Amino acid sequence: MIPKKILLAEDNPDDELLTTRALKKCGVLNEVDVVRNGQEVIDYLECTGKYTDRTPYEPQLVLLDLKMPVKDGLEALEYIRKSDKFKTLPVVILTSSREESDLISGYKLGVNSIVCKPINFEEFSEAVRHLGMYWLLINEYPTR
Repeated sequence: MIPKKILLAEDNPDDELLTTRALKKCGVLNEVDVVRNGQEVIDYLECTGKYTDRTPYEPQLVLLDLKMPVKDGLEALEYIRKSDKFKTLPVVILTSSREESDLISGYKLGVNSIVCKPINFEEFSEAVRHLGMYWLLINEYPTR
């Protein structure tokens, strides 16, 4: 059985480092694969582009930033929710945006949760700990 991974879509290396450190700090042992934009999310899931050699399986959770180049997080989310293969995949938007329109758009497109990134590392670590505990340990979803 392939261990379930977390797919982190984050174009900012500092935010990537904060997120992966926070996950480790709270005991989340799942491997994290990182992509840099919404198109890479799609390529990763579909095993296309630079991910053609990737073993095809779904991550256990997608953590999705909104403001990314090429395709943004909302475009990636829209693709995921329209796909029969991925529409039940848990997706959490992890963003520094507090724009109401971004929140509304995310929920209209079917995101499971939106978490605004707190300013300091301790608050951020606590938010990620709760995310990890809920989505990786508590939440039940169908086997695919």
